Amino acid sequence: MSNWIGRNGGPLLIAEIGGNHEGDFEYAKKLTQLAIEANVDFIKFQLYSGDSLVSPVENPVRNQHFKKFELNKEFYIELAEMCQNAGVGFMASVWNPDYFEWIDEYMEIYKIGSGDMTAYPVLKATAALGKPIILSTGLSSAEEVDDAIRFIQSCDDRYKDPEYLSVLQCTSMYPIPAEFAHLSVMAEIKAKHNLPVGYSDHTEGMYALEIAVAMGAQILEFHFTDSREGKEFRDHKVSLTRDEVLELNKKIKTIQQLKGSNIKALQSVEGDHVITFRRAVYPATDLKAGTILTPENLVYLRPNHGIDARDFEKVIGKELTEDVKAFEKLNWNLLK
Repeated sequence: MSNWIGRNGGPLLIAEIGGNHEGDFEYAKKLTQLAIEANVDFIKFQLYSGDSLVSPVENPVRNQHFKKFELNKEFYIELAEMCQNAGVGFMASVWNPDYFEWIDEYMEIYKIGSGDMTAYPVLKATAALGKPIILSTGLSSAEEVDDAIRFIQSCDDRYKDPEYLSVLQCTSMYPIPAEFAHLSVMAEIKAKHNLPVGYSDHTEGMYALEIAVAMGAQILEFHFTDSREGKEFRDHKVSLTRDEVLELNKKIKTIQQLKGSNIKALQSVEGDHVITFRRAVYPATDLKAGTILTPENLVYLRPNHGIDARDFEKVIGKELTEDVKAFEKLNWNLLK
């Protein structure tokens, strides 16, 4: 099975808990359990330490922010095992490559967050693991996306294989207004690089995710929480809850059904409408044998009995061999 097909046959669904646990391990476990119940394919975290991510000299405030959100190795392993035991994939943006040594056994797919798209040492270390990579493209220009893709592929030829590298359209703002989602970028990336594409959402609600599915997204990533009420951390505002993700699953199924096949064909449900909705050639008035048929003595009506309206030019100029009544079905045996 493709890496980018979800358990329900639609897009791969990634519930991004990220930093929504705010450094509280018990809360992280609660969110993980809710995400398991939401029937997603992967539950995603962000693995880092404040000091390995942000300079305490250049930005001490952000350094302390990320320190507050840290979880330790044992906690992440327990969360990964919690996912595995429930039959759900564990995924992470690993912002500290030193963590690969102990987290790799739990990782089927690695996610590169938008902030690390230009962190080429991180890209190189991740590619060295040889596992599928999802690349988010927030904060970037088209040229930077192209460069990052080429760099990952230069690290290992396997990342030229669409099963090993996929790309998400993303705008890194929380929340983003609709006009900044730019879902059409997915088609441009797919056409240019022949890679699977998807969408990492930072809008409020799920409408953008639904539209992304209709536009061909093979991967959907969305932030996940238990409730948006009373929360100060920004990511909660753009997060979906368990019940909303379950509703999204239903909508995706309907969207996939509506998209259907790209091969146009008569459908069995259309029944006899091919006769009742289509037109045939009929005499406009009573006509005698020997009458030459012209546009003036013909009419084109439903149902499609007798001579199909597509053959009207073949009928014009023909001579009737018998008398016919107005609106009576014609057939080729009546004409010469």
